[in-house]
Amino acid sequence: MSVSDINASIDGAIKSLESAKETLMNLNADVAGAVAHGASGGTVDPFIFQLAIFVLAVFVGYYVVWSVTPALHTPLMAVTNAISSVIVVGALLAVGLSASGVATGFGFVALVLVAINIFGGFLVTQRMLAMYKKKDK
Repeated sequence: MSVSDINASIDGAIKSLESAKETLMNLNADVAGAVAHGASGGTVDPFIFQLAIFVLAVFVGYYVVWSVTPALHTPLMAVTNAISSVIVVGALLAVGLSASGVATGFGFVALVLVAINIFGGFLVTQRMLAMYKKKDK
């Protein structure tokens, strides 16, 4: 048996193990979903559902932000500013189309906070890009 045959059989075994692992993970997720569905009587309160999504988003955001290398910080700031620009559109719609004063107030507060975020992000991005420029003597 040659080295290439051994490597091929090892690669095949690894692929089989990865496939089995994926199948087990999917099965665990299905079982957990079925248990949660049965324990709740078939219904889930929308508030609990939205709270669970929020908590998961917090954890994912935390791990994504802290695993970013410093070299990728500037491009991510640019993307964050673009996302904040989309939030501006929603805030403007809330301010302009609302039928109540509460929605107008929340829309205005959202507009102010997003504007601060966008302009602050541009300032930070410009400052970081200036760090990489060659200095004139």
